[in-house]
Amino acid sequence: MATTITSPTAAATSASTISQATAASGTQIAQNFNQFLKLLTTQLQNQNPLDPLDTNQFTEQLVQFAQVEQQLNMNQSLGTLISLQSATQASAALGFLGADVVVNGATAHLAAGSATWGFSADKPATAVINVSDSNGAVVYSESRTIGSGQQSFTWNGNSSSGQPLPEGDYTISITAKDASGQISSIATDVEGTVDSVDLTKTPPVLSIGKRTFTIDKVKQVRRSGT
Repeated sequence: MATTITSPTAAATSASTISQATAASGTQIAQNFNQFLKLLTTQLQNQNPLDPLDTNQFTEQLVQFAQVEQQLNMNQSLGTLISLQSATQASAALGFLGADVVVNGATAHLAAGSATWGFSADKPATAVINVSDSNGAVVYSESRTIGSGQQSFTWNGNSSSGQPLPEGDYTISITAKDASGQISSIATDVEGTVDSVDLTKTPPVLSIGKRTFTIDKVKQVRRSGT
């Protein structure tokens, strides 16, 4: 399967956009800062020698002067940090391209008569597994005993009546009942190859077929031969 990157220069564009917005904000602060400085200088140059500027008032204006300068410097530093973070996120996302990843999710792609989900149970239980199509209709259902720990469920793509179903995305739901009769839902995950990275989104979005997710949803990464 071919791998693609949506807008290869998106990371730079995104960082540039953020920098431009920050620069615009910084320019506004700088203009106010310069205006404040001119007013203060003019005030000092034109004060009445017989009635000079009150010391307390002068000190207060100097404090305001320092606060504006600190705000300007902080705004510039923040803009730099945001740009660096965007570039780092883009680089990290590109590192997943072509990798096999395990992510939180319930939707897997049925291809060549096989779709696999992973799940984990705290204790042995009797589970009801339902598989639904893209319209939400349950096409396959079974009950089985599951153990504790990480495990997987592979579906052959046949309906409950044994009829082969078309390839596509199917969603699983697992409801378990333990020995005490307590019922709980079990979270599932899916595995696939990252075939696309969209750097125009913030944060960047990874894709497996038509399914999209962000990096924080990745639970495990596998490379060929490992």
